[in-house]
Amino acid sequence: MSEPVSELAFKARELDAGDELAGVRSRFVLDDVVYLDGNSLGALPAGVPERVDDVVRRQWGELRIRSWEESGWWTAPERIGDRIAPLVGAAAGQVVVGDSTSVNVLKALVGAVRLARLDGSVRDEIVVDATTFPTDGYIAESAARLTGCTLRPVTPERVPQVLGGRTAAVLLNHVDYRSGRLHDLPALTDAVHAVGAVVVWDLCHSAGALPVGLDEHGVDLAVGCTYKYLNGGPGSPAYLYVRREIQDRFDSPLPGWNSHAEPFGMRPDYEPAAGALRGRVGTPDILSMLALEAALDVWDGVSIEAVRAKSLALTDFFVQCVAARVPEGRLELVTPVAHRERGSQIALRCEDAGEVMKRLIERGVVGDFRHPDVLRFGFTPLYVGFGDVERAARVLGEVLAEPRRT
Repeated sequence: MSEPVSELAFKARELDAGDELAGVRSRFVLDDVVYLDGNSLGALPAGVPERVDDVVRRQWGELRIRSWEESGWWTAPERIGDRIAPLVGAAAGQVVVGDSTSVNVLKALVGAVRLARLDGSVRDEIVVDATTFPTDGYIAESAARLTGCTLRPVTPERVPQVLGGRTAAVLLNHVDYRSGRLHDLPALTDAVHAVGAVVVWDLCHSAGALPVGLDEHGVDLAVGCTYKYLNGGPGSPAYLYVRREIQDRFDSPLPGWNSHAEPFGMRPDYEPAAGALRGRVGTPDILSMLALEAALDVWDGVSIEAVRAKSLALTDFFVQCVAARVPEGRLELVTPVAHRERGSQIALRCEDAGEVMKRLIERGVVGDFRHPDVLRFGFTPLYVGFGDVERAARVLGEVLAEPRRT
C-alpha cells in the first residue's frame, strides 16, 4: 500500500495543476534534482546547444569573417539588448549587451558622476549600498578614486538621509544578494533625483524574476548579469541600460573602437556613437553572446507579471512548508515576509549552514550557502514547480532532524 499523500504534497499538486507557466519547464534541460540555485546560475535552455553548434560549425567554421555581417555578429550587442529590454521595463534602443557586470558598473558609475557634474556643480560624493555584493563595493571605491570623490557606504534604507548637494551618484542593488530583500526602486530613485544626483541600479537579482520598470520610474543607468534568472550560461555577458534622455551626455570611462561613431574609420580622436551604443567597448564575446540570445527564446509568450505572481506563490509556499517540516528553533527566516520587500529567493539563517547545504545537495536539493550562516534558495518560476518546493522543504526537515556531523 502506498504512503498517504501529505496535505502539503496534495496542495503542491493542486498548485502545479493550476500553474499557467508549468509548460515553460519543458524549454529547459532538467533532471530529477530540485534546482533552487537559479539565482546563481540558471538552468540550460533546451535550444542553446543546437544554436551554439550552428554558431561554431557554420557561422565561424564556414562563413568565418563574413559572419560579422551575414550572421549579424556586429549588431548582436544592441539586438540582444532589445530582447532584454522588456524584461526590465525598457523601450528598445536603451540596453546594450557586452562585458561583465563589474565592467558595466564601472562604466555606469563613472559616467553617472560625469553626468552629475555637467552643470558645473561641485559634487564629490558617491553613495553606495553598504550591504552590496563585494565587487560593487570594490568598483565603487575605484570609481571614487578615479573621479576624486569620497565614497559613502550606507544601508539602502538610510540613503535618503545622507543625500545632498554634494552627492554625485548613488549605486544600489534592487535585491540584496544575501537576504533576498527587495528595495524600493521608485522611492529611492525619486530621492536621488530630488537632490540632482544620478542613480545606478544593479539588477542582477531582479531581472527576469520580477518587474523592474526602468523607464516608468525614470532610472538613469542600470546594469545586470544574464546568467541568473535570464539563464544565459556561465559567464554570459552583462548589459548596460542608458536612459534615452541622457544618452547624448553619457560619457563612458572606457571608450573603445566598438563605441566609436566611425568604428572602421580608425581615427586617432574619439567620437562616441549615438545612443546606447556608446556603452560598447571592444569586440563582443560572440560565442557566449549568441548562446544568451538563444537562451532568451524561453521568454517567448511569457509575461514578467506572471513570473512575479508565481515567484511570490512559490516563496510563500516554501516558507509554509519549511515551517511545517523543520524542527522549531533550527532556522531563522532572513528574507522579508512582505511581498513588496521580497525578491525571488528565500534566505534562512542556520548555525551549520555549510554542512546542511552539502547534505541537501547529496539528496538532490540544490541551493547554496553564503558565509557565515545563510542557506539561500532561489526560485526561478520558469522551471521550478510547487512539487519541487514541497520536496525541498521535506528534505530540509529530514536533514535538520538528523544528528549533526562532527
